[in-house]
Amino acid sequence: MDDADRRILRAVQAHPDLPITELAEKAGLSHTPCWRRLKKLEKEGIISGRAILLDPKSLGLVINVFANVRLKQHDEETLDALEKVVHVHPEIVEVFSMSGSSDYVLRVVARSVEDYERFLKKVLLHLPGVSSVNSSFALKTIKMTTTLPV
Repeated sequence: MDDADRRILRAVQAHPDLPITELAEKAGLSHTPCWRRLKKLEKEGIISGRAILLDPKSLGLVINVFANVRLKQHDEETLDALEKVVHVHPEIVEVFSMSGSSDYVLRVVARSVEDYERFLKKVLLHLPGVSSVNSSFALKTIKMTTTLPV
């Protein structure tokens, strides 16, 4: 990856819907070489997709919860089952496998504390192999970005 690829990545992160002519201009390339590099970055998986970002508050999703999940057992079947089922629940927007005292950290969005409590009781505590969930509520979002430093 060279500087031209990095310029393409910076531009496409900031404006994923940029037409190729404008992207090429921002990257300092002509249309065809820029298009070829963009396709190569996509094929190699460096660009894994493009997304529209929604404002959670505008949708009434004002609560961010970090649920620290501990498992009863750590066999492959349990881990695979949990990692598969979290994809079914749109309230769970991020999942990380962790080292340390928690096995997983889930970021869950909710409309209210009561809404999260229902989700905790009906869903989280019933995920495969879960022994405990320790929830922390975010007071304020200081920084949230999808932009990577390239």
